[in-house]
Amino acid sequence: MPIFACNNLSKAYDRGPLFEGVSFGMEPGDRVGLIGRNGIGKTTLLKLVAGTEEPDEGSVVFNNDARFEYLHQLPVFDSNEIIIDAVMKAKPKVYNSLEEHTRLCALLEQEFDDTLSEKVQDLNREIEDAGGWALEREAEKILHKLGITDINQSVGSLSGGLKKRVALSKALLSAPDLLILDEPTNHLDVDSVQWLQDRLQAAGTSLLIVTHDRYFLDAVSTRIIELDQNKLYSFPGNYQTYLERKELLVEAQNSEANRARVKLRTELAWLQRGARARRTKQRSRIDWISELSKQTTGVEEKKIKIELGSSFMGSRIIDAHNISKTIGGKLLFDDYTYLARPGDRIGIIGPNGSGKSSMLNVLSGKLKTDTGAVKFGPTSKIGYFRQDNDELNPNLSVIGSLKEIAEYIDTGIGRDRYLTTKDLLNKFLFPSRQHSSLVGTLSGGEKRRLMLLRVLMANPNVLLLDEPTNDLDIQTLNSLESYLDDFYGVLIVVSHDRAFLDRCVGIVKAFDGKGNVKEYPGNYSFYLEKKESEAKELSKQKAAIKVAKPQREKKKGPLKKLSYKDQREFDRLEKEIPESEAEKSRIEDLMNSGKIIDYAELDKLSKDLSAIEEKIDEDLMIWMELSDKTEG
Repeated sequence: MPIFACNNLSKAYDRGPLFEGVSFGMEPGDRVGLIGRNGIGKTTLLKLVAGTEEPDEGSVVFNNDARFEYLHQLPVFDSNEIIIDAVMKAKPKVYNSLEEHTRLCALLEQEFDDTLSEKVQDLNREIEDAGGWALEREAEKILHKLGITDINQSVGSLSGGLKKRVALSKALLSAPDLLILDEPTNHLDVDSVQWLQDRLQAAGTSLLIVTHDRYFLDAVSTRIIELDQNKLYSFPGNYQTYLERKELLVEAQNSEANRARVKLRTELAWLQRGARARRTKQRSRIDWISELSKQTTGVEEKKIKIELGSSFMGSRIIDAHNISKTIGGKLLFDDYTYLARPGDRIGIIGPNGSGKSSMLNVLSGKLKTDTGAVKFGPTSKIGYFRQDNDELNPNLSVIGSLKEIAEYIDTGIGRDRYLTTKDLLNKFLFPSRQHSSLVGTLSGGEKRRLMLLRVLMANPNVLLLDEPTNDLDIQTLNSLESYLDDFYGVLIVVSHDRAFLDRCVGIVKAFDGKGNVKEYPGNYSFYLEKKESEAKELSKQKAAIKVAKPQREKKKGPLKKLSYKDQREFDRLEKEIPESEAEKSRIEDLMNSGKIIDYAELDKLSKDLSAIEEKIDEDLMIWMELSDKTEG
């Protein structure tokens, strides 16, 4: 039975219609990716399906038995709500039972009562049947995977990006029949995106998703629907299949248009010769020619063409010597040196909060270092595309916003080397009617596109891009990538978009969140292969520990090549690792025994288990490092 069906939906705003007569539906197991350029109405269509907005015409009919969760672009929470509570409310019945259980247990501790005790026992069985004792642990696990570790702070204290991650965690925990996700990968690091992709692929949940992440879209979708020219077009298969089918469709339509042109020329020639026939026959002939002319347009794929030149760079561009930065007591990077050279194409990745954006702020001169120095060459011209749109004046017109930067730019290319603001707006798919619109009326994606244009209009020779793919449509991304193919300056980009990193960078610098920066030659796929190789090697070393331990125990006296301090540490780990493993097994057995019914005690055991697992991993890493020293 269908999950929902949209029937002849139409929606228009002041700027005109977004779409008309749109109809589509979803069956259980469908995973649908919705694509289209910025401002075309993708988010609006999601809102109509989710019921947060009403269509001008048409209807959305849902299966009464189907549950769905809608992830907004800008989710709203009670500002005083605690993160872990906000996420656990994804399952309100279980959450309320746990809260009631905690309340009743507190009353029983003050004074025993048979009636209360029976209620607690009933709640125990109810929570056990619903798998509720694991709810908090599952919520905490999802939050950690999405980069949120402090789960007891208030949601109101979070940035917009962190709130989006909390909302995504809640949507995933709810395990509905349908997830409606609007740009779920925004504000996630690459590891979190990969984890989310794997989770959605493994789950049986149906998906209706808007995303600019092409790898993600290709991996999770089974159907692509495209909004274009106020209509909706459906393509079975993933994103790669969509590209193949769309290419064939465009070729077929253009071929048909070419045949129509030949016919039209013949008929026009006949008409111009002034054939003497009956008036009625000639009039019908002319009407037929008029109809034929409508078929000659063909399909013209609108593409943004970027033609910005590059300015001269001297021997010094950006010299950063021994720089370090600590924010809020957390070391982001330490004793780091980078000397920029023409042609550098660097991708920066790492966990959220590890210092990626701070590095760009330092390299742009917007943030001072704690130690070291950053010097800029006299010919360096930095263009910095930031995550926010705070440089845009909402009261300016779109074209006025560009004229703040320049009236025109010299591309140094061909006859049309001088491009005006109007030319550039047209190339970036801002129609003429929108040039005089106020910036405040633009969609989020259109504002990002305008910000990108402002940066490129300055014709920089150093480009710093902080999450450039957020909220940009795929057409704009393709055009930006094409521009970067011919960009001979310095490119430094922070991004979680794996397709963008694969296409545009030649070196990956990975921040580990502990102040270290490790460099990997190649694009993101090469980085991933290297990391997988390192993980396999680490796994082999861990597997060898059980074999290595007995051999170590046979040796008498201190191991060679270890200092006294290292030897003591090695002996301590040899003793404590087996004890920690035994404690881990004890906690797991206790939690799975069913004997523990008190929620507070289960919560404590869950936290103890996480702590002991983390301790084992850390101890094993140190043990292997010391073990390597003894082998010479």
